[in-house]
Amino acid sequence: MEADFPTLPAGFSHTPVLHREVVEYLAVTDGPCRIIDGTVGCGGHSTLLLQRNPQAQILGIDRDSEALERAKKTVAFAMERCQLARGEFSNLAEIARSIGWDSVDGVLLDIGVSSPQLDDAQRGFSFRQNGPLDMRMDQRSGQTAARLVNHATEAELAKIFAEYGEVTGSYKLAKAIVTRRRDQFFATTAEFADFCESVLGRSRPGKLPSPTKVFQGLRIAVNDELGELRRSLEAAMTILRPGGRLVVISFHSLEDRIVKNFFRDQAATCVCPPGLPVCVCNQCPILKIITR
Repeated sequence: MEADFPTLPAGFSHTPVLHREVVEYLAVTDGPCRIIDGTVGCGGHSTLLLQRNPQAQILGIDRDSEALERAKKTVAFAMERCQLARGEFSNLAEIARSIGWDSVDGVLLDIGVSSPQLDDAQRGFSFRQNGPLDMRMDQRSGQTAARLVNHATEAELAKIFAEYGEVTGSYKLAKAIVTRRRDQFFATTAEFADFCESVLGRSRPGKLPSPTKVFQGLRIAVNDELGELRRSLEAAMTILRPGGRLVVISFHSLEDRIVKNFFRDQAATCVCPPGLPVCVCNQCPILKIITR
């Protein structure tokens, strides 16, 4: 372990994932630099970067107002070098330019739901705690999980469960939901989770509980997470300076596939159709992939 690796403040209850890797790939200079933390969350990654480089400046973005309040406390030790903004990370370039940043040295995207969001029953992200069927990362949004479950068509629900949750039995579940809601709308996480389990059956020991992927699919749909990810990757390319770093942490196969395909396409040296004897596309790579 590195002796000079920065540490999180005393009392900080959430250790960010891959924190060493984030610091290794983004804290590449001891001089002045500008980094966008597009999903600042509790501020853990930003704190470590601010500690590692006393000349680093951070723009932390999150659409969750509660996350920003937590981040504000975490980065208070270096608030003169950190600006926090509420917004969607797909707008990271626009937000950066609004504070006078025309280019940046690094962009970090830590995709998905955070532990504090899962732990708060009132946010409705987890079926392990009973709360309103909400799942909004931005509570200004009018689209809740309850609204989606109670008003989307059978085809729309089946597509969400199949594509975003990769749920076996997605059409069966969608049909059952539409039948049940004619008599009574779904309102709580526990109620909906029990219903999913009654339709899909209880999982075998060692397997994920039946509602897990259903909730994942709903959450992704409510927050347009995959669309946000695609747009944020494109936005990062418009604000990164030559030689800058783009670091993305993804958790499940849907996110991972989008990120890897984007990196591969941007790093491609040839996009000619297969079978041509010589390259005629003159493709110029925009990215260089530095990790596997």
